[in-house]
Amino acid sequence: MTVSRDADNMALALFAAELRAARSQAGLSQEELAIKISYSTSLVAMIEGMRRVPQLDFAMRLDEALGTPGTFARLHALVTGEAYPAWFRPYVELEKTAVSLRSWQPLVIDGLLQTEDYARAVLRGARPNDSDAAIDQLVGARLDRQAILAQDAPPTLWVIIDEGVLRRPVGESGVMAAQLDRLLTAARDPKVTVQVIPSAAGAHPGLLGPFVIAGFATAPDVAYLDNALSGQIVERREDVAHMAMLYDTLRAVALAPRASADLITEVVTEWT
Repeated sequence: MTVSRDADNMALALFAAELRAARSQAGLSQEELAIKISYSTSLVAMIEGMRRVPQLDFAMRLDEALGTPGTFARLHALVTGEAYPAWFRPYVELEKTAVSLRSWQPLVIDGLLQTEDYARAVLRGARPNDSDAAIDQLVGARLDRQAILAQDAPPTLWVIIDEGVLRRPVGESGVMAAQLDRLLTAARDPKVTVQVIPSAAGAHPGLLGPFVIAGFATAPDVAYLDNALSGQIVERREDVAHMAMLYDTLRAVALAPRASADLITEVVTEWT
């Protein structure tokens, strides 16, 4: 069964096969395993049938319940990598080791702050011909990226978005309300800053497109540019410096963090 246009899903097939084998060796039915790991029987069945991509928590609970020495957690890393388009994988690896991330998003909420429903709506809209299984895989991979914000030493995240992002209906109104609430919650984290560029700001350099600048403790900054076909990692010092200057310009144009939170709160009421 093919669930992604970018990979043959060998890792997903391996995960499913190892799960069936380990469960059988433990003498457990799907229902019994589901009870032990506090997940539904239907989810266990879908993952064994390669109809759903496992999340990291699911994999870790499998290791605990089946006594496997981190086997499923390691396989999960392979499955997640397989879910990303090939051109995006190098950036994901950079993102994992960054100490700071400066993100400009004129069209959608940054993927690191997206809710599951919002991410699903974005990806479904962007990939209308993909199967539901393919969308599930992409959503799972996007949510897994957010684990870097919960680690012991998370990167400093600075996100600037356009006001239009708050008002563009992605999914139903409830999806938007929950997403903006998630944005407000994130903004209360001392390691996260959220700013909004108001529509009244008019034309500015950010209209050229979204980008992220990743900073590292012992390596030069790297920029990542997104477009309709693929993504581009930019490492040339002069180009990255230019992107940093653009970001500083956007910070100057944007509302202050408190005023940005007030605007987001105002728009939440419109969605509810």
